[in-house]
Amino acid sequence: MSFQLPNNISYAVASVYATSINVTAATNAAECVLTTATNTYAVGDYLEFTSGWSKATGRIFRVKTAAATSVTLEGFDTTDTVQYPAGTGAGSVRKISTWQSIVQVVGCDVSGGDAKYATVNLMDSDTEINLPDGFSATTYNLSIADDPAQAHNAVLRSASNASKVIALKMVLPSGAILLYSGYVSYNENPSMSKGQVMAVKAGFAVTGKVVRYAS
Repeated sequence: MSFQLPNNISYAVASVYATSINVTAATNAAECVLTTATNTYAVGDYLEFTSGWSKATGRIFRVKTAAATSVTLEGFDTTDTVQYPAGTGAGSVRKISTWQSIVQVVGCDVSGGDAKYATVNLMDSDTEINLPDGFSATTYNLSIADDPAQAHNAVLRSASNASKVIALKMVLPSGAILLYSGYVSYNENPSMSKGQVMAVKAGFAVTGKVVRYAS
């Protein structure tokens, strides 16, 4: 049994991406192996994967092993050929070259992500049936102490103005890592409540499922 408090979490967003590299094949395996054009990826790099697999595209994965023309995505299980049809995972990857820390975060709220159901009401039954119908959209809303001198302001402002998807990384006190991609909305109007720190808001409308690593 293990418990965690959300204290001492660090946040960062991708501020620089390397040029995309084509992926010509993606394996169905316990850890997916991508065949790429010549690359210089190293173990521990973070890659954004754009794929023919809709459940994979836009997600951020860590490199487990790398060679000149291949890379293994740590923990990405693609053995289910219904979710990940064989021969259709090709696309591209691009490395996150630089992470910009978001400092002075005073709160993080999550909205959405709840299970959805389609209700079936059969004529010969007086009991409705709920069929799983995916999940609602998820948004992370960060409250950040207002400090125009911090470098994260420019990165968040640029992504928001361009309606751009960028990666968000959270590192928990245990060392566990949570990775998302999402559209950024940055509200630079600070809150002003007596006795409370002035804060601005950064929203991340997540575009896919979280990728988690234990450390």
